[in-house]
Amino acid sequence: MGKGAPIYGAPLYHIIATCMKKIFIAACVAALSFPAFAGNEETSKETPEYGITQTGFASKPKFGAYIIGSYKYSDLESANGGPGFGVRLVRAYVDGSIYNDFKYRLQVELNGTPHIKDFYLEWAKWKEFSVKMGQFKRAFTFENPYNPWDVGTGDYSQLVKKLAGMGDRNGEASMGGRDLGLQFQGDLFPIGSDKHRLVHYQLGVYNGNGINKTDNNKDKDLIGTIQFQPIKDLYIGAFGWKGNYSNGTTTVDRNRYSFGVKYEHDNWTFRSEYAHSYGGKLTDVNSLYADALYATVGIPVKPWFKLYLKYDNYRDDLKVENCSNTIWSIAPNFRLHKNLNFQFEYRYNDNKLTGKKYNELWFEYYVRF
Repeated sequence: MGKGAPIYGAPLYHIIATCMKKIFIAACVAALSFPAFAGNEETSKETPEYGITQTGFASKPKFGAYIIGSYKYSDLESANGGPGFGVRLVRAYVDGSIYNDFKYRLQVELNGTPHIKDFYLEWAKWKEFSVKMGQFKRAFTFENPYNPWDVGTGDYSQLVKKLAGMGDRNGEASMGGRDLGLQFQGDLFPIGSDKHRLVHYQLGVYNGNGINKTDNNKDKDLIGTIQFQPIKDLYIGAFGWKGNYSNGTTTVDRNRYSFGVKYEHDNWTFRSEYAHSYGGKLTDVNSLYADALYATVGIPVKPWFKLYLKYDNYRDDLKVENCSNTIWSIAPNFRLHKNLNFQFEYRYNDNKLTGKKYNELWFEYYVRF
């Protein structure tokens, strides 16, 4: 690992970051040119009058909530059989729109210490260009924005957890892959008989300090992605993240890139990503290089039965031999209703850093209303 580490180092990151910045600028310029004629596609039947007395042109707020409960067993000697019965998530949310152009969302997590998970306002008049401001998922990796219902297994990949802000390797507490910021995004260039969009882009500026708190330094994180959809539902994407993280006394770089592919069609799933991180930890500023790779396949057996297979590898320090943790998973999902799912998962863990191999059995139930 030590000899190979420089290959993944800062020089490669800066080359990719420079290329992505140029792509983002080109995409934004193209997006800004679309609204001039995009509005001709539809003609509004009624022109709203703006003002403090206007109470129409607003959707009825949609309220909802979901629960994910679990039972987990582990044969790891120090785990004492695993955590047993527990609750993974209890969340409630409301969303809606005003004038069809302004969309809002508020989501609260109720288990543990209740806190706000998402809040934002998005101006989304055009598919080609929209603006979102508030607290929401970082635009890094395909899997990070996924709802827990759609991941397919009982947890996100190590790539997302360690390198997208769900208990980050650098010492940041779990932020659920979210931050406070401003994001531009859009879908460009309709192609094919179905007119699917060839290009999707996102570019965001974030505090870099996580959720429900203001920034603690003068720096901002820049995160973005450019994705191509050559055929409907097949996405090939690149992601970049340039920033840092500070606890007030120690500051470490957080410079990352990722490449991936996802395909979700007719209930089939294939998703795979590689990510690399350059930047230390609060507890070890010299632990600079880490990477991760996962692959997930979802096979629809019946309309109510889908089988997921997953390979999940994370290497915490590329200068250290045998630094990987690998998890192999098989997870049958029994989706009896859109709002009801039962999930079983077998996980085989091979942690070379600790030298421990062990098995886990998870059961999770999902209910939404």
